[in-house]
Amino acid sequence: MKIIIPMAGKGSRLFPHTLNTPKPLIHIAGKTILRRLLESLSKIIQVFSIQEIVFILGNFGNQVEKQLIRLSHDMRVHPIIYYQFIPLGTADALLKAKKYLTGEPIIVAFSDSLFYHHFFDKEITNHKIDNIIWTKKVKNPHLFGVVKYSSSGIITHFIEKPNNFVSNFAIVGLYYFNNSLLLKKELQFLLDHNIKNEQEYQLTSALENMRKKGERFIIKQVKEWMDFGNQKKTICSNSKILSIESKNSELIHKTVIIKNSLIIKPCSIEENTSIENSIIGPYVSIGRFTKLKNSNIKKSIIQDYTIIQHANLSHSIIGNHSIYIGEKAKKVNLSDYSVFK
Repeated sequence: MKIIIPMAGKGSRLFPHTLNTPKPLIHIAGKTILRRLLESLSKIIQVFSIQEIVFILGNFGNQVEKQLIRLSHDMRVHPIIYYQFIPLGTADALLKAKKYLTGEPIIVAFSDSLFYHHFFDKEITNHKIDNIIWTKKVKNPHLFGVVKYSSSGIITHFIEKPNNFVSNFAIVGLYYFNNSLLLKKELQFLLDHNIKNEQEYQLTSALENMRKKGERFIIKQVKEWMDFGNQKKTICSNSKILSIESKNSELIHKTVIIKNSLIIKPCSIEENTSIENSIIGPYVSIGRFTKLKNSNIKKSIIQDYTIIQHANLSHSIIGNHSIYIGEKAKKVNLSDYSVFK
């Protein structure tokens, strides 16, 4: 079995934070989104002795590729890297790895979603089972690919970002395919016949074609799903992660210096950060080697090597190596290597 992780998208809805850093390599509560995804898949990696993971990258440069290789080795898997230089959609991205779509079972996990679901390894230990699509009930289904399903849990329709309400069960970006060759044939069919949805070749279209030809897909639900599609969703997902992980872990590094300040948990504060005359939290993630002074920050994400003074921030994201000095309460979206005074 192989795991394929597409991560070629530009992450334009999370600009400016994805101008220098691909979305999966943004840090949330001390870890990149991609590391968190691989940790969620660690049980699968162990059960099936998976030694290689296929990544589909965009044109992010050598430094990103090096980060990806280091992370893979940390997780004790070998990375196989393909590229999608022109963003033509999820179906086109997966076809970049068609060498590995040979008929064996595969897992596809998109890199901008996280989930807490620790039992799906039991669901796929029998290779004769049906294909599985993991979903979560959402309030805004028009933003996602969704499924309709029967009372027995068999999917009856796949719809990509429906204009009118048909279902509120969104596909979370996690799939199990029993026969990867069938998937490859349908992906190739879309490209050969130029079948697009919103100017892109969509995986959802391939799934619907497979279903119509007799492939069975069953629906499974994840308990918690973290989406990082835009700033609002990223901050909300950060809060969820902090709520869950603070119950079992200490999220404030022992090297953090706290002077005359109040930390309202849950918060994640990474190594060698200093906080002075400030109120931090709840639901704040702060990176490494960051300095905060005379500030009040809640429900926000602060990255590495950043200086913040006289700030009153909420629902904000401040990038790496940035300086922010302000006074009035603000919702701020400041990219890497930026200065605001």
